Amino acid sequence: MSYADRVSLQDVLDFGAAEVSDDSPFGPLEPLRTPLSRGAWVDVAPGWLRAADELFEALCRDVPWHAERRQMYDNIVDVPRLTKFYAADEPWPHPLVDELCRAVSEHYLPTLGEPLVTAGLCLYRDGADSVAWHGDRIGRSRYHDTIVAILSLGSTRTLALRPAGGGASLKFTTGHGDLVVMGGSCQRTWEHAIPKTRDVVGPRISVQFRPAGVR
Repeated sequence: MSYADRVSLQDVLDFGAAEVSDDSPFGPLEPLRTPLSRGAWVDVAPGWLRAADELFEALCRDVPWHAERRQMYDNIVDVPRLTKFYAADEPWPHPLVDELCRAVSEHYLPTLGEPLVTAGLCLYRDGADSVAWHGDRIGRSRYHDTIVAILSLGSTRTLALRPAGGGASLKFTTGHGDLVVMGGSCQRTWEHAIPKTRDVVGPRISVQFRPAGVR
């Protein structure tokens, strides 16, 4: 079976969106898939979260954001964003975060075979905040296919992807309430980044849902 055939079959499994009521905080999950090389793929569901304003304001206010410092060559430098990680066994900052995680988990369960259980949050305060090229390869994702789902809130930023080791990059625009899901071998065979921008942009929050043992 060719890779194209496998994607078509998985489309049938993944894209059967469950019905949601009109007053639900999020819409039907009907993402558009972009197949990448070496078994990787990216799904995008623009404007999926209807209650994006409410959640953005709550997370900005209630999350205990902190700045990290890391070794870079001979210096200790500030990480250019604020972060907070929520494990599966600790209270999350808003009931809607847990509800969204369950909805995404249910949708991708035929592919992943396990739920998404952690929430990693990043706050990009302006265009100078960023994240460098990387793959989420800490844990099982270093050897096995997995899924990382990213909910974007606030200002629009670019999510760039390129093959691991370098190559031509793809750019996805992530806006307020958009859901982007990286799946298959994406964390092992591709890298992603949020580049800095000279455009005048406000704060953006990303919420990354992952299965256990993946960072």
